[in-house]
Amino acid sequence: MFWRKPKSGPAPEAERRADPLRVVLAYHEATKHDFHRFAAGPPELDWDTQPDPFRTFAGTARVRLRRAEPIEGERPFYEEAFCAGAVEPRKLEADTLAQLLFDSLALSGSKKYGEARWTLRANPSSGNLHPTEAYVIAGPLAGANESAFVAHYEPREHALELRAALSAEIWRDFELSLGPGTFLVALTSIHWREAWKYGERAFRYSQLDCGHAIAALAVAAAALGWSAHVLDEASHAELARLCGTDRQSGPEAELPETFVAIRTRPSTAKPALPGASTFERVRELVHAGKPNDLGTGHVDWPAIDVVEEATRAARTVHAPESVTLASAWNPGDEPISLRKIVRQRRSAVAFDARSAIARDGFEQLLQRLLPRERDVALAALPWAPRVDVLAFVHRVEGLEPGLYLLLRDAARETRWRERSAVVANAERVEEDGLTLLRLERGDARSLARSVSCQQDIAADGCAAFAFLAEFDASLASWGPRAYRRLHWECGFLGQLVYLEAEALGLRGTGIGCFFDDAVHRRLGLVERSFQSLYHFTFGGPVDDPRIESGPAYAAEGA
Repeated sequence: MFWRKPKSGPAPEAERRADPLRVVLAYHEATKHDFHRFAAGPPELDWDTQPDPFRTFAGTARVRLRRAEPIEGERPFYEEAFCAGAVEPRKLEADTLAQLLFDSLALSGSKKYGEARWTLRANPSSGNLHPTEAYVIAGPLAGANESAFVAHYEPREHALELRAALSAEIWRDFELSLGPGTFLVALTSIHWREAWKYGERAFRYSQLDCGHAIAALAVAAAALGWSAHVLDEASHAELARLCGTDRQSGPEAELPETFVAIRTRPSTAKPALPGASTFERVRELVHAGKPNDLGTGHVDWPAIDVVEEATRAARTVHAPESVTLASAWNPGDEPISLRKIVRQRRSAVAFDARSAIARDGFEQLLQRLLPRERDVALAALPWAPRVDVLAFVHRVEGLEPGLYLLLRDAARETRWRERSAVVANAERVEEDGLTLLRLERGDARSLARSVSCQQDIAADGCAAFAFLAEFDASLASWGPRAYRRLHWECGFLGQLVYLEAEALGLRGTGIGCFFDDAVHRRLGLVERSFQSLYHFTFGGPVDDPRIESGPAYAAEGA
């Protein structure tokens, strides 16, 4: 394997500002892997310069949060938690905020191999590098802070680092727009953490990780009877200003992604962010704390800086989108604790190439990816689905091996048949309200391995997925910010597959290395109508006996 060096530097400043969409398209094409060359990246890894995965702020007051591991048989059960109204909402207090963060962004375990030790988290990350940082913006909360506050979440200690106090007037503006009992989680990215290993393609992976984090928050909120809502109408500058990250610079700077509103009380009204005038008053905030140094040996990847700038968003008003919903899913009563599934989630490193999944289990997994009535998880994304699922079916009992397409929006079938020579003549496979298009019959293992950078893990599981986004149309309607949103949606779906695999007694793993255009060519796709942005696979895991597993945190008081 070798890495292709960039052919040219970033576009001139004037060109970048005049046509950011062109910059996004150029970045996307330049960072594609293919059989004959890979996107530009480091020729080798210098392990001594691996970035610190934990950001801290010296000089801040710390609020240590309660760490409550799930109890066997604890409610809510896995199925019921996804159905709106099935879980009685918990009161917002320090301990319930702690549980939300513990089940979404905290450490979930540790590993040891020889002298090396590393931690795992509830939210997965490409290469376990964790570019995503989180901030809590909330009103006065007993046990956390007596006034409204902005706090950085520090997962290594499961603590809040208090960075700024919000005046009663500013918080009143937020509460009027968000609704009572609603607070915000702001997400940022440190792209250097990913670029250290993945070079130019790191911006993509950071966006996928952001999508995983959004889904992790949505599912953890569901366990409390709450709901999550992505609010990205604010400008990136406003988010950075509120969190105090606008003062950071250089390769270790946190760059803004999005707000996620966490609603703790039932309401039919959609939460919203306050107007620009409120964010202007936020300029007066004094943020405590100095960010720690994350490492040395920084390498510049100008393409990341350019695409990050091109996809930044000004304040936007989004038109509501209609979503075709499947019928409500009646929650089952199998006593699997949702929190147990969330906390035990791991990324498989290998599969046994033998384990199979029953057809009804496979269909249940696919059903989880469809927006439906009363679905409290996928409702976090405020747009109609733009991502469909190409399934390489290997070992699904009762379903013939082959290549299948799951349309997450039935209205997209005509566009698929017009744009893909393979989909044009596909036959329908329907059962229990689930519609699949069968594209090819026969063993798909070699194909899955080949287009996933020759990785055996794509062929050795029960099935593998390629998440294909409606690309050109989304960029046309949303502009450059669509590039982030499409990756978020893919990461969100990946997180749901992770959890569904665990609930079925299997294990999943994301695949970031794949041959983009090889997938498109196999489907006979026209231009950039649909683009593969993320691969995923699941099956029976094979654990390495040399690696020891341990708890995420030392016992309280230890």
